[in-house]
Amino acid sequence: MAGSTHSVNNQVPPLVGYDVFSADRALTAAVERHLDPGVRDEVLGELSALGRTSGSAQVQEWGAQANENPPRLRTHDRYGHRIDEVEFHPSWHRLLGKGVSAGLTAAWDRPAGHLRRAAAFLVWTQVEAGNSCPLSMTHAAVPALRADPDLAAEWEPRLTSMVYDRGLRPARLKAGALFGMGMTEKQGGSDVRANTTSARPLAEDGTYELTGHKWFCSAPMSDGFLVLAQAPGGLTCFLVPRVLADGTRNVFLLQRLKDKLGNRSNASAEVEFDGTWARRVGEEGRGVRTIIEMVAATRLDCVLGSAGLMRQAVAQAVHHCTYREAFGGKLADKPLMRNVLADLALESEAATTLALRLAAAYDDGGEHERALLRIAVPAAKYWVTKRCPPVAVEAAECLGGNGYVEESGLPRLVRESPLNSIWEGAGNVQALDVLRALQREPGALDAYLREVGQARGADHRLDGAIKNLLTELADLEGVEGRARRLAERLALVLQGSLLVRFAPPEVADAFCAARLGGDGGAAFGTLPHTLDLASVVERARPVT
Repeated sequence: MAGSTHSVNNQVPPLVGYDVFSADRALTAAVERHLDPGVRDEVLGELSALGRTSGSAQVQEWGAQANENPPRLRTHDRYGHRIDEVEFHPSWHRLLGKGVSAGLTAAWDRPAGHLRRAAAFLVWTQVEAGNSCPLSMTHAAVPALRADPDLAAEWEPRLTSMVYDRGLRPARLKAGALFGMGMTEKQGGSDVRANTTSARPLAEDGTYELTGHKWFCSAPMSDGFLVLAQAPGGLTCFLVPRVLADGTRNVFLLQRLKDKLGNRSNASAEVEFDGTWARRVGEEGRGVRTIIEMVAATRLDCVLGSAGLMRQAVAQAVHHCTYREAFGGKLADKPLMRNVLADLALESEAATTLALRLAAAYDDGGEHERALLRIAVPAAKYWVTKRCPPVAVEAAECLGGNGYVEESGLPRLVRESPLNSIWEGAGNVQALDVLRALQREPGALDAYLREVGQARGADHRLDGAIKNLLTELADLEGVEGRARRLAERLALVLQGSLLVRFAPPEVADAFCAARLGGDGGAAFGTLPHTLDLASVVERARPVT
């Protein structure tokens, strides 16, 4: 029976039933900018189809269900046999199946493969970020496995398959496979050279027996894992299959699942090895060098994931303020709220534009692009992932009290927002990696300067920022203590250069004023009032 004390009005319709890709002007522009005309229609059609799937009520409900029903660890079956399995809600499997079939593990040999996958990853993250972890790990395992042509030939077709085959069986019997990763241990964390897991060579060449543990094992339900262990020749990369060729389970003892702040739908585990069979990948003693390509790819996914989370947060905030009325008008038309929304939109567009530029560099593969990636990926990973939490929190505030309620979806974004900054090397690790690139690979800085230099003369604030950056780079005294500041400036200048070259004038003008020219405050909503903020907000509005 309907209540008679009030009527329901001034409520915002749900942001549902729309094309998540096509409604994102910054993303569509970035994709079209980097696409070869020969695959343009194919790629745009593919991304639009995924966008419609992502924006559908059914798929959004799957995301909520997967988050509300986290995985459960089953160490034994009813008879007492050790099985070490992770059970997921059916919605998790539906989402993961959609992600695999959308090509999120199939970038390496497709035309414009990394660009189209990057855009798809950014879109798909907005549904439920948890299932992005196994998709990212599987995608990123490919370049590491190519250190061993025989292993690559055996596993790569399954890892790049667009078929989700969830059963635990020998790889040769599967139409598709997923990979996880185990690097860190209790005593070492990011200092993987402190790992104590041992690898004892077996009679068959290239095979070993592992004994030890991993404090964080990503995607523990996967078919295989890349792990680091100490072989006689030093720290080495190994492939650990979940099921052996004869159909028996490898020794892969799941001790517990992590109880995480966010990312609740995804399993992260502590695992023990006790006579675990493994195959060496690459040479003994070169484990970090072997696995570093996997790490680089997952770091770019951290940038993409944060860009996706920011986009969804901004889309929800702008959508809400477009419909919600207060104090005699639409919230989006109020000068102060418009300032907040425009500031959030700038952060989102800058992140998206930078992430897609890096993905396009992977597709190009030229010397300049490889050198650019060496410095730009850790700088972007450092900065973009750190901007995600304040964007998510401010976007939730745009909804007022509604943004603090689970039904709005914003709390899930807030809990997820710090993740990409922490995983795959936290802030200090990225900043120090930027320093290594500067000190050991002069071609990386040259490639970076050529890239940002393409916008010189177009905006005086960008020109000033480039000049100041060069001054800072010329003085490397005590540089480690300034590594975060340096990584931040490198990322901001690169974002500014890209926006000046490719974004609408009102977006580039506002970004350069606030982020490079010092004409903005520490909080969102402090842009100069003289800017064309209405156009910035309208560009960020999702068209349903």
